[in-house]
Amino acid sequence: MQTARHSSTALLILLLQLAIASPALAGVVVRIKIADMAFSPADVTAKVGDTVEWVNSDFVDHTATAKDGPWDVMIVAGKTATLQLTKAGTFNYFCRFHPNMTGKISVSAN
Repeated sequence: MQTARHSSTALLILLLQLAIASPALAGVVVRIKIADMAFSPADVTAKVGDTVEWVNSDFVDHTATAKDGPWDVMIVAGKTATLQLTKAGTFNYFCRFHPNMTGKISVSAN
């Protein structure tokens, strides 16, 4: 009985430590829809720690490929894909399969 109580207490302490340590990493989800061969909205703003979620409503695969190369995300037809933003800056991106599809993410520091 004593061991079970200690295990429960240790687990509770660990969960509290994780909850306290995580707020800096927590952010909001910025959703970008892909439909009719376009990113919508094409220009978004976000903060470091936010997550971008692309929702591909098209029947073909797409990518979100940063022009300067820090990320390249594959977005399968009918699926979603995510990217957590880790640094500030302005990131222009495009679809490698359909280069006329472009977007921009402006990321500010917290």
